[in-house]
Amino acid sequence: MEIAVILAVVTIFIVICFDYTNGFHDAANIVATVIASRAMTPVQAVLIVATFEFLGPLLGGTAVANTIGKFIVLDDLSQTLALSILLCGLLGAIVWNLGTWWFGIPSSSSHALVGGLAGAVVVAAGADHVVWGFAALLHGELKGVAKVLVALLISPLLGFWVGFTLHRLMLGLLRSRPPSINRNLRNLQYLTAAGLAFSHGANDAQKSMGILTLVLLLGGFIRTFEVPLWVMFTCASAITLGILSGGWRIVRTLGFAIYKVRPLHALDSQLTSAGVIFAASLGGAPVSTTHVVATSIMGIGASERPKAVRWNKARDIVTTWLITIPGSALVAILFYFITHLISR
Repeated sequence: MEIAVILAVVTIFIVICFDYTNGFHDAANIVATVIASRAMTPVQAVLIVATFEFLGPLLGGTAVANTIGKFIVLDDLSQTLALSILLCGLLGAIVWNLGTWWFGIPSSSSHALVGGLAGAVVVAAGADHVVWGFAALLHGELKGVAKVLVALLISPLLGFWVGFTLHRLMLGLLRSRPPSINRNLRNLQYLTAAGLAFSHGANDAQKSMGILTLVLLLGGFIRTFEVPLWVMFTCASAITLGILSGGWRIVRTLGFAIYKVRPLHALDSQLTSAGVIFAASLGGAPVSTTHVVATSIMGIGASERPKAVRWNKARDIVTTWLITIPGSALVAILFYFITHLISR
């Protein structure tokens, strides 16, 4: 069997592993507020979330997959080099995801994937093989890395301010209602948690769909960049299995360490996050579910009791936001040099 075919098979396996770690890492983002507000037990939350997580990639289109699959240009390289770059970039993202999960840090799988791939491409093929898109941005056109970074920058801000505004409105509407309203708010979270899971699947699984389709294209298995149906099912299954495994260390950060979450806070956070993430998916913009959920909780807390928000934890999240892309890029570069030395 040719080395390129072996590399393609290995890279496909690693893409699926990344998709699994994405679900594993991000499970807490979706279930944290549900569990913190005692709307569901962990088992109930994960089962409902997993069901709608699976449907998201199948019904949410392929706009995000197209964005991720086309921000690096590898078709002028040899099959072996192109597939090696993808493999190292994915390994960098996986290692970063597992490291941040271990320490309970809500980092972004999207940042990790972009950083890992960009780092591997730059060191192995040169910066001209990355579609940066910054020049086009000056003319109002969003594409390449610029589109990804703009989405990753704006989405947490939207999470904060939409959460802030929505919570103010909900407080006004429910101000005279008795405490028994909390039961209804908990029940409504069956719908909002399902919506958040669907939007997460529609955005995050598409990232793996885009890379897997790129592997197939570079490996010569398909002729054009079109996501096959089996790729959708594979990525939907992998991220759903990751969700079922659950990264419970991060639940403590998002559910308890930023603001004391009650039923109304949880409902507003889920509505905010689902809306922002799904809108981004329709526009082909990959966003970080972790950061949208975290900033929505901050916005909700700030709209009610700003002094009760644990801003130190917010600072930790922002720090992680800044270091994830360069950090995952360095890990991917390290993997590239190791594989380069081994193959010599």
